[in-house]
Amino acid sequence: MTARALLSVSDKRGIVDFARGLVELGWEIVSTGGTAEALRAARVAVIPIEQVTGFPEMMDGRVKTLHPKVHGGMLARRAHPGDRAALAEHGIAPIDLVAVNLYPFRETVAKPGVTFEQAIEQIDIGGPSMLRSAAKNHADVIVVVDPDDYPVVLDALRSGSLTPAARRQLATKVFAHTAAYDAAIHGYLSQGESGWPERITLALDRQQELRYGENPHQAAALYATSEPGIRDLEQLHGKELSFNNLLDVDAALMSVAPWSSTRIACAIIKHTTPCGIALGRTPAEAYERALATDRTSAFGSVIAFNTKVDRPAAEAMRELFVEVVVAPAFADDALAVFREKKNLRVIELATSEPAGWDWKRIRGGFLAQERTRAAQVLDESSWKVASKRAPNDAEWRDLRFAWAAVGAVKSNAILLARDEAALGIGAGQMSRVDASFLAVHKARQEGHDPSGAVLASDAFFPFPDGVEEAAQAGVRAIIQPGGSVNDAKVVSAADQHGLAMVLTGIRQFRH
Repeated sequence: MTARALLSVSDKRGIVDFARGLVELGWEIVSTGGTAEALRAARVAVIPIEQVTGFPEMMDGRVKTLHPKVHGGMLARRAHPGDRAALAEHGIAPIDLVAVNLYPFRETVAKPGVTFEQAIEQIDIGGPSMLRSAAKNHADVIVVVDPDDYPVVLDALRSGSLTPAARRQLATKVFAHTAAYDAAIHGYLSQGESGWPERITLALDRQQELRYGENPHQAAALYATSEPGIRDLEQLHGKELSFNNLLDVDAALMSVAPWSSTRIACAIIKHTTPCGIALGRTPAEAYERALATDRTSAFGSVIAFNTKVDRPAAEAMRELFVEVVVAPAFADDALAVFREKKNLRVIELATSEPAGWDWKRIRGGFLAQERTRAAQVLDESSWKVASKRAPNDAEWRDLRFAWAAVGAVKSNAILLARDEAALGIGAGQMSRVDASFLAVHKARQEGHDPSGAVLASDAFFPFPDGVEEAAQAGVRAIIQPGGSVNDAKVVSAADQHGLAMVLTGIRQFRH
């Protein structure tokens, strides 16, 4: 009996050559709609689907393959006497290969201005049904969902046949594809629902395998969602990105995002927290000021800019060993400077705030939360001056900068700032007074005088000791969320030392 293939694809990449290869091997081709037209135009002999089903395509193509003569031909077990008898009784010809890919639902809904009705029409029904039927019966039916597999399948058929392992691998790819397709539809239809959905389906595409994870004994890979973000990363130069590089790149972009549309910012990241962050009139100035925060820790860092990097900024970075530089764009002459360092990774990626939920992995599950938005954290409508002394204009400027910057620092977080640049950062401490001490210590270690600086705390001071530590160092103004049962004592300590204190009413923990 002549082998039969059913080809019905939305993505027609490579389908003509695949069909020709099958015909050369003696296969007959059954096809539908636009695929059949494309094959006929290429002079490939095609049996129209209606000739197989005895029923015309209808409802603008909504119904064409949902028929026993299609699915019976795919699902029949060749070695099963009952299945063979059913084929003979009902005049069903076996289908030995199915090549199907689906309506471009995800691509359609990503386009601006797409209506709900247009989106609904891109929900494929027959395609997933055929794929699932063929994949279920992959022991007897070859199923191909990825055009990149066409040459592999043809080569195997020319050499004899596909191995059971290869058939199973193709079937596995089908179920991954249909699962991701259904997840995209679910995500679209559930948009705007109030509350948390009862069930969440994540579809992740493997972007690349990594050399290793956080440590060399851990295997690792990068997977991406359909959201804007890491899938848009373009590496312009340097060796392969590592697991830790990617974590630091994400932290670096978050650190400069609050100023994406207003000011030039640079952040220097070590172990997912800033060791330097500053604003400047140019990228080079922002970098130099961020580097001055902690020159020692900046060795082997990831550096982010929220603007196009020019040659002066690249020249300024010549003497520092840097793992990665990431920015939304790079001037050609800046790239020429960076390319002098063989291993330096140069990454082009937007610094805008990420979409979707923020996920944290725990054993056996995930925690999901809304992402903090800069507009929410920086909204001054709820801020209030709690101290007797209000900040002066220069202090207000630095308090705004410090509050935007401290949100990128791991908790417990304290950040000292002056002239819109960080002087010292206390990150990841178990107590807030230790974070205050560390921020002052780091500032002095780098030769900065904390006198006249401002301080930002990502969460409230539970006791006055952190304020006392800051006052002894010469800090003149503090910005913090407030909300402690000891707020009155904390504010009193600020008043005793003549400090201005602003309460924002919002916390910025980053665990």
